[in-house]
Amino acid sequence: MFVKRAVYSYILKMKGQFKVLLITGSRQVGKSTLLKKMFLPEYEYAVLDDFFELEMALNDPALFFKNHSFPLIIDEVQRAPNIFLQVKLLADSSGKNGQIILTGSQSYHLLRNASDSLVGRVCIIDMAALSMREKMGIDFNKEFLPASEYINSRVAELKKYDNIWTHIFRGSMPEMHDGTKDWESFYRSYIRTYLDRDVAELINAKNLVKFNSFMQCLAARTGELVNAESIARDVGVSSKTIQEWTSILESSGIIRMIHPYSRNINSRAVKTPKVYFMDTGMVCYLVGWTSAQVAMNGAMSGALFETFVVSEIIKSYYNAGHDTQKIYFYRDKDKKEIDLLIEKDNVLYPVEIKKSSRPDISMAKNFSVLSKVADRQIGGGCIICQCDRKIILSDSVTALPVEFV
Repeated sequence: MFVKRAVYSYILKMKGQFKVLLITGSRQVGKSTLLKKMFLPEYEYAVLDDFFELEMALNDPALFFKNHSFPLIIDEVQRAPNIFLQVKLLADSSGKNGQIILTGSQSYHLLRNASDSLVGRVCIIDMAALSMREKMGIDFNKEFLPASEYINSRVAELKKYDNIWTHIFRGSMPEMHDGTKDWESFYRSYIRTYLDRDVAELINAKNLVKFNSFMQCLAARTGELVNAESIARDVGVSSKTIQEWTSILESSGIIRMIHPYSRNINSRAVKTPKVYFMDTGMVCYLVGWTSAQVAMNGAMSGALFETFVVSEIIKSYYNAGHDTQKIYFYRDKDKKEIDLLIEKDNVLYPVEIKKSSRPDISMAKNFSVLSKVADRQIGGGCIICQCDRKIILSDSVTALPVEFV
């Protein structure tokens, strides 16, 4: 079942502006399916999971390209990192944009190779699994921002998200969308394939079992500050190893690190990032939950709901083709915390995320710490929760149902 992908229009736009496109994202988020739908049969398609293609790309990149015609899609390009120099030569000799489209599911070394060889020639596009907007067939494709202009435009295309905890439990992978595939079998196979195909290329094989334990420990801490020392003790490796493994997960698109906002605010702000999984179904599998009911009522339900909302916000930026580097959180040594701070045009927008269906202005009590920021305006804040309608809580704070994301 093909779902219309929101990033479609951005890919099409960038194809006309860059010699090379590089689509990155975790396994099975739909990169290959989308590109085939968009560009075949106009483009030739080569996948480096094929051993014949991979051997040629590794040993003789020039010969690889002689055996393929342009325009060309090369899937899983991270398997042949030495191909990038040849891509550069071909891009420079071509007078056309968009003749080469690359995809990769493991960007640990991929982005460095692409940046070094293809600077000024490549547009790197992040792609995530299905957003709720995509699942519900909503065409609205602006990045989330709790500003009145966004809120007013979003109202026109709202759809009620029934059974939201079923969506949270089953996750956002396209193969989970129609509800026919067995949930446990899918995630068990997904984790096994990820470890065997992606992680095994980057770490010692004897550590794969510990890496799996590391993923379980991190899933139990989604939405929390990353404490490498604590995780290292639980897994039985060094904190340096935990930092390296965290980088592998992030470069795979499995997790996203949100960094603290500390600019011009005070020296008491923490410097440690928070971790969020991009797929809540994977979190539920890794921590051992077996139903949406268990996920909704468990001790981690608040963190899981927050993870779901943060991932949806990040997807809205990816799909609209916008940078996510100015999405932060705030926490100081007095434990005053704001779940998200979104900065745009020198304005800071505070966001609090609550599982509750009864929002209260007290949930925004920490927004006042932003008055200490010297050179930024403070925009309207919001509380994203499970309420059933937009509620104005004050002149500067609005409660929004999760559907507004």
